[in-house]
Amino acid sequence: MTGLIAALLLSSASYLTARSYLLQQREEIVERQAFNNAQLIRTQLRTRRSEAFELISGVRTESNGFAVLHLSPEDLYFSQDLLNTQTMLPTELVSATLQGITSRQRFSINGEPFIAMGVSISEINAQYFEAFPLSDEERTLTIIGSTLLVGILVVGSLSSLVGLWVSRRLMKPLERVSAAASEIAEGGLDTRLEHESDPDLSRLVNSFNEMADAVQTRIEREVRFASDVSHELRSPITALAAAVEVLDARRADLSDRTQQALDVVVSQIRRFDQMVLDLLELSRLDVGITEVHREEIDLVPFITRIATRYGVEKIHIDVLQNSDSVIKIDKRRFERIMANLLENARLHGGGVTKIEIESLPHGPTRVSVEDSGPGVTQSERVRIFERFARGSAGRSRAGGTGLGLALVAEHARAHGGSAWVEDATTGGAKFFVEFPEEKT
Repeated sequence: MTGLIAALLLSSASYLTARSYLLQQREEIVERQAFNNAQLIRTQLRTRRSEAFELISGVRTESNGFAVLHLSPEDLYFSQDLLNTQTMLPTELVSATLQGITSRQRFSINGEPFIAMGVSISEINAQYFEAFPLSDEERTLTIIGSTLLVGILVVGSLSSLVGLWVSRRLMKPLERVSAAASEIAEGGLDTRLEHESDPDLSRLVNSFNEMADAVQTRIEREVRFASDVSHELRSPITALAAAVEVLDARRADLSDRTQQALDVVVSQIRRFDQMVLDLLELSRLDVGITEVHREEIDLVPFITRIATRYGVEKIHIDVLQNSDSVIKIDKRRFERIMANLLENARLHGGGVTKIEIESLPHGPTRVSVEDSGPGVTQSERVRIFERFARGSAGRSRAGGTGLGLALVAEHARAHGGSAWVEDATTGGAKFFVEFPEEKT
């Protein structure tokens, strides 16, 4: 009895899975064919509107299916099959499509199952309807159900094993696709699916692998290009910097106008040199050749030392109530994050006004840096962390490479955390960096 009940449950699950899969596949085909036919009608109707009946009659539909065309200004319906007009379609589907909403609905005609698509073609003030029979799917599902029922009655004790095998066989390819997609999202760009003998699954596997190949090739090419360019620029920049230092050492021999020009050259070469260093660092982060070395540190004295090292005196650091400033973190990466946030505040935010540290019990630690600048608009809050992206405040001021906040986001992501910006209560910007608790 237990085996019979288990077999019944597993067979029912297999039937529902097969039904969902078949109907989903059918709905995708229906939607694609309906849109293709609607596109054809739209193209032809632009120049042959008076021949609407001939146009709808020429649409190729499936056996036992039919199509209907409605012209809004004239409020006229043209049916491909005089026996199957718009009156055979679901009222809700017709109403929604006439209101400009592309819809899909299952229904029945004389007991036969159908699925209908209503496509609103607003460009030509028309609506296209097409009905597709589901009798083949219903027969397939009936056969599947009957087979499972017979299998339960005949094999009884073995039905549980058969049902489990069928379920795994149906779900295993999808599970492999999901697992491979997750691995790629986590950085495993070389992840691929194994080839399948089933023709339908083979197409899915091939498409997925081709997509992964294209993504990997593009990312690796871009990373390699940025790294190569950055490396090639180091030598000429070093030579330029050395030559400019020689000129700067003898600036007293130069005229005032020449000294001003020399100051511009010196500042721009230094900015260019910093930009190349940032690009090299980003390229190393992209290929993942730098590791995260965590060690326990107290953030308050560490941030104070970083601020002093980068010329920020008397910095105000708040540790919020019930928060702990001791955290396990990569010191080098955290220093880079804080240095970039301090520099960003100096260049674009009028300087740092406050730094806050907040930690939750068995949760993440957040470090925020407030400034007194104009803030960051809502539309720029995501883009500002992209490479070479600058907010409206950054575009109006000189200095910076456009890579500082991108490095902040990348170093935070290397810790498994994130970076974002909000409005400060004082009116400026408040940049957050979150570090999740290290898993033991």
